[in-house]
Amino acid sequence: MSSAGPPGLTDAERARFERDGFLALEGFVLPAQCDALRERAAELVERFEPAEVSIFSTKDQARSTDAYFLGSGDAIRFFFEEEAFLPDGSLRQAKASSINKIGHALHDLDPVFARFSRSPALASVVSGLGLSRPLLLQSMYIFKNPFIGGDVGCHQDATFLYTEPLSVVGLWFALEDATVDNGCMWALPGGHRGPLRRRFVRDGDGTRMIAMDDTPLPAVAPRAPYAPIEVPKGTLVLLHGLLPHWSGANRSERSRHAYAMHVVDGACRYPDDNWLQRAPDRPARGFDT
Repeated sequence: MSSAGPPGLTDAERARFERDGFLALEGFVLPAQCDALRERAAELVERFEPAEVSIFSTKDQARSTDAYFLGSGDAIRFFFEEEAFLPDGSLRQAKASSINKIGHALHDLDPVFARFSRSPALASVVSGLGLSRPLLLQSMYIFKNPFIGGDVGCHQDATFLYTEPLSVVGLWFALEDATVDNGCMWALPGGHRGPLRRRFVRDGDGTRMIAMDDTPLPAVAPRAPYAPIEVPKGTLVLLHGLLPHWSGANRSERSRHAYAMHVVDGACRYPDDNWLQRAPDRPARGFDT
């Protein structure tokens, strides 16, 4: 991370996060660090030889999950874009341009991502968010590839990583410029003060959504009251677990690579029916372990 300025959040930055439910910290990651993560992701994809194909979609996630996805909480696994394949099952374009994301334990199992994820600068930022025992629970490398980068429906992160009380915080790193044209995130400023609408849980060998609150959200559209989070390469975006946010499809010629992690408070209860579960010998760990 950049060494410019003192670590952690200022009082003004914390106030903006509490007001809006998200906060963009430009220049948090040096350009060379962004490039190193992109290069490492490319290496991982190059080595990946799919024995089975798993496609990531948020349109009906409870129906599209599979054992490969459900076992990824403490593994490194690869998920294709919905539009990656031709009717005959072959890829429309190169494998490297067909992956939606890598998840969900890069921060633990890959040395390059592990070093990045547990930096002192990042630990200092998280320490200012009020988590008494922050644990790094999940990580994803998101490609948002040109032309076929899929949209991500409006959601709250606490839907997928639920604790009692709620504690999840998203850490999203722009490894390339994120713009409206290449599928940047959009958020509902102040929407984190609303209720949790749904929970995504395990149900036998599958998953389902549980309705929690029927308070409606504004219709999803690229305009107010939603705000685009257009940020340059090297920006860290903090996301409150109750913040409604989404991203559009990428139909442009430019990719929108990002790395994301989610942190929860280890002092909170993590239910056994959360979709993401880790083996007993691979528990979630903090920044200093």
